[in-house]
Amino acid sequence: MRIIGLDLGTKTLGVAVSDNTETISTGLTTLRFEENKPSMIIDDLKEIINYYNAGLIVIGLPKNMNNTLGDAVTRTREFIKVLNNNFDIKVVEQDERLSSVSANNILISADISRKKRKKKVDTIAATIILQSYLDKRKERK
Repeated sequence: MRIIGLDLGTKTLGVAVSDNTETISTGLTTLRFEENKPSMIIDDLKEIINYYNAGLIVIGLPKNMNNTLGDAVTRTREFIKVLNNNFDIKVVEQDERLSSVSANNILISADISRKKRKKKVDTIAATIILQSYLDKRKERK
């Protein structure tokens, strides 16, 4: 089974996918939408889920550093409702604290320009979120 990883922002959705063995996460794309209107990209996401025959969605849950829940968590959980209304597929939350920071650091260390980093950071963050989920799941087995 393949798993889709998502990193939701206010105007973007980073998308990653696992391999068939559920071991490695690979970044796919960043979908763009009008501010706070992620339901606009449901058809694009549907194509990706169908193409990869995904059986699970892992979405980053952007908790605050002190483990409290803020506005970003509220937005994410509203999007999870949209996903549940549009797909017959389980959605799992994955703590994503510092995933975007890690993604930026990876791109900086690769000497990617600021302009190019902005286009890639959400896809890389989705890859990190999904890989974290895959690694934790493997540890539990």
